[in-house]
Amino acid sequence: MQNSFVTDAINLKSYNLSESDKIIVMYSKDKGLIKGVAKGAKKPKSKLGARMDLLVANTLMLHKGKNLDTICQADVLNTFRKTRQDLDKIFYSMYVTEVVHNFGTEEDPSSEIIYDLLYKTLNSISEANSKVDMLLAVIKFQLKIMVETGFSIELDKCLKCHKDIKDETMMFVPNLGGIICSECATFIPLNKKQMPHKLRDFFKHMSISDFDEKSEYELKANEKVCNVTFEVLKEYIELKCPKKFKSTNVLAENNALT
Repeated sequence: MQNSFVTDAINLKSYNLSESDKIIVMYSKDKGLIKGVAKGAKKPKSKLGARMDLLVANTLMLHKGKNLDTICQADVLNTFRKTRQDLDKIFYSMYVTEVVHNFGTEEDPSSEIIYDLLYKTLNSISEANSKVDMLLAVIKFQLKIMVETGFSIELDKCLKCHKDIKDETMMFVPNLGGIICSECATFIPLNKKQMPHKLRDFFKHMSISDFDEKSEYELKANEKVCNVTFEVLKEYIELKCPKKFKSTNVLAENNALT
């Protein structure tokens, strides 16, 4: 079909357009952020129906429109079924999709890398057998998405004096985007968090390791270390993003109850 295109995409958000139609915001493998009208999606017998639910990956055919594209066909790739049976999995999946939505752009040159990262993260969350496995997937996502969006964290050299930091305690300064040595920390009035070198090494490994790799760092990780790492990265990501996050409030409320 002329003026049509096919792409894999993951549903991030949806809005009601009319009594029967929805607007779906998706992150696509070929074009980054896209929006499409799913006509009749709210009707009980719609072919699009459940395929337009949030946290579903589809292969789509869309027809180009003046303002909005129209979703003509959707074939399910993954519904991340196990996620829908677990509140923690739902909350962390909401978080990673919101990160992609807030940082994603249309015609993103890194769209294939970011799409694959999001897909692997959602699938790993869905298949996780423990809270630690779930958090490890999210931490890898956090670190890797920051690299792709140009906000990678400096974890080798002090950002103040530029010396290599090895087996010593250091400080992580979110506003600076990396670490500073303990000596320079006394001269930096910004918000900073103490970071033992073993935690820094954990950060470094998670940022460079293959998503599917299961290393000794991950095998040794416990829930406390993962929670601390997640929270540090969450704060850093929020600092770099011009948009406010909604899912982080939900996560905080959920974690307070558990």
